[in-house]
Amino acid sequence: MDNTKNQTTLATLGEFGLIERLTKNIQIQHKSTVKGVGDDAAVLGFEGKQVVVTTDLLTEGIHFNLMYVPLKHLGYKAVVVNLSDVFAMNAQPRQITVSLAISSKFSVEAIDELYSGIHLACEKYGVDLVGGDTTSSLTGLTISVTAIGEANQEDLVYRSGAQLNDLICVTGDLGGAYMGLQLLERENEVFKVNPKEQPKLEGYDYILERQLKPEARGDVVSALKNLGVKPTAMIDISDGLSSEIMHICKASKVGCSIYEEKIPMDFQTRKFADELSINPLVAALNGGEDYELLFTVPLADHDKIKQDPDITIIGHITEESTGTNMITGAGTAVALQAQGWNPLG
Repeated sequence: MDNTKNQTTLATLGEFGLIERLTKNIQIQHKSTVKGVGDDAAVLGFEGKQVVVTTDLLTEGIHFNLMYVPLKHLGYKAVVVNLSDVFAMNAQPRQITVSLAISSKFSVEAIDELYSGIHLACEKYGVDLVGGDTTSSLTGLTISVTAIGEANQEDLVYRSGAQLNDLICVTGDLGGAYMGLQLLERENEVFKVNPKEQPKLEGYDYILERQLKPEARGDVVSALKNLGVKPTAMIDISDGLSSEIMHICKASKVGCSIYEEKIPMDFQTRKFADELSINPLVAALNGGEDYELLFTVPLADHDKIKQDPDITIIGHITEESTGTNMITGAGTAVALQAQGWNPLG
C-alpha cells in the first residue's frame, strides 16, 4: 500500500517547526550540559577535564544508499561513527550536535524516523543532543554530527604514542561491514532488474548488522581501564586495518609486523567472501566501517589482556626502518598499502 499520501511535507512545518518537533523530547543526562538546545549556542562545563571534539559527514549517494539503508539505522550509525572517534581518544562522549541538509522528497515522518535512530543511539551511549542546524538540499540528504567528549589529561591516548615492541591489538572482528555492504549492493542490483524478486539475505544477519547498525567500542575502553591497561596509541577502524595501522606508525615514527593468521574475521564474513570469490583478508585490511579499535600496549601488559575474548593480539611494533608489514602464513613479509576508501577518489 502506498502511504505517501499520508505523509506530511516539511514545508508544512517550516524550519523552526521542524526543529521544535525534533527537539521537544530531549532529556539532559549530564551535569556538563549547562544549556542544550533552545539558544544561540549550547553551554558546556567540564570542570578541568580535557575536551575532545570530532565531526563526521554522511552524504546520500556517497556514504549511504537509501534504497537499502533504513532511515532509523542511518540516524543511529551517524551518531555511532562519531562516538567511535571519541572512544579512540580514550575519552567518554557526552554531547552531540546534528545538522541536516534535506531535500523536499523527504516527509516529516521520514525525518522523524531518522531521528528515532539518533535518539536511540543517544540513549544507548548516554550522550546529550545539544544542538545542530537544518537547511534545504537540492540533491538528497546530508547528515553532519559533531561529538564532544571529556577525559582526564592523563587518560588521553593519541596515535603518536606507540613504542618499539608494543603489542598491536584489535577489538572484535574485521571485514564484516564491507561484506555486508557487498551483500546489500548485490541484492539492490537484482532489485533493479526484477523488483518482484525477494532479497536473499538469509544466514547473513551478522554482516548486515555490521554494515547497517555498527557499534562503538566504549565497552572495551571501560574494560581496559578496569584491567589497569592504558594503550600507548589508539585509532578506530573506519577505513580498514591497513590504513589505520599505517596512521599509527606514521604518527609514532615506528614500523610494524602484523600476522595474517591472527587477523580476526567472523564466519559469515569468510562465507560470503567465498560466495563472491573475494579474499576475506582484503575485506579486513581495506574494507573499513568496522568501527573496532586498533591499539598498542606495552609488552608488559600481555598477561592482562590475553584472556579478554574481545581483544586479539595481531602483531607488534618494530623499528621505523623495517616499514609496515604483514607476515603471511608462509612467513613472507608483505608491505602494507593504504587502500581504504577514498572519499575524494
